[in-house]
Amino acid sequence: MTTTDYLIAAALILLVIPQIRGMRLTARSLVIPIVLVGAAAAYYLKSVPTQGNDVLLDALCVAAGALLGVGCGLATRLERGSDGVLIAKAGLVAAVLWIVGMASRTGFEYAATHGGAHAIADFSRGHSITGAGAWTAALLLMALVQVLARTAVVRLRAARFNSGHRPAALAV
Repeated sequence: MTTTDYLIAAALILLVIPQIRGMRLTARSLVIPIVLVGAAAAYYLKSVPTQGNDVLLDALCVAAGALLGVGCGLATRLERGSDGVLIAKAGLVAAVLWIVGMASRTGFEYAATHGGAHAIADFSRGHSITGAGAWTAALLLMALVQVLARTAVVRLRAARFNSGHRPAALAV
């Protein structure tokens, strides 16, 4: 992993801090996480391999990202600030799900570059995954879907909140 890799991973993991403190649901707070993950995807994603079981790997990672993102969104509390703007505050469950998703990808990359490459290569051969490009694409898709799913769930819940229905976050 390069210094850039560590900085990108840290930025994505640290997105949880404003979520815990509470984020005003503005256009800016909608765009920033999507832009950061999109920038990471643009930096790393060169292609999406489709041979062997690469598409299945993509589908599994997308499903994992969707589950983590939806869980984060549902475990985020919505409240109205003193100025009337909605504020989204991630609870413990949301923070843990966010960190698990982001850190698992960073951990995989770290393992791949610090002694785990042989085991990953053996697994890939045994499961018809074509290589590093397939893993990169699948893990980036997972991150992108996690961010998009969380954002969509929070924004849908905010729309319901604004319409008079007060959806509660998961209790934790």
